[in-house]
Amino acid sequence: MTNPKPVTLHLSLPIPPSINAQYVVVGNRKRVLSKVASTWKKDANKALAMMRNKSVISPVEEHAFQNNLLGVYMTFYFSTPMRRDVDGGVKITLDTIAEALGFDDRNVVDMHLTKQIDPLHPRVEVDIETIHGWTFDHEYILLPDSETNE
Repeated sequence: MTNPKPVTLHLSLPIPPSINAQYVVVGNRKRVLSKVASTWKKDANKALAMMRNKSVISPVEEHAFQNNLLGVYMTFYFSTPMRRDVDGGVKITLDTIAEALGFDDRNVVDMHLTKQIDPLHPRVEVDIETIHGWTFDHEYILLPDSETNE
């Protein structure tokens, strides 16, 4: 039996803030998103809503992403080659996309990061695809997590 053809989606979003600019400590040392990170998330959500309105993102894709294991491939186009780490924008980018498209980012089983340079148009390009036929290593027996009862 062959695996179904993967459902894929290509997105382009503004470059997220660096990890050092994403959180601030307030009150009793509670970490919250910084203003710059909150603004980026709002802008990214507006861009994703616009893609949905223009049918770049279809309900079929959203449904497929909500019900399958996923591969996520991010290419960060920075303005300079060595100022930023390639992984500093991964969490905010993935969390924002997952929330907007309604999938659980724990379903991501394959991820690739690439760093490129585009001084005139910094951005992150994200490809998401469903992965069929993925298996976890059968050598290990998973025991329930005592905290989550999984």
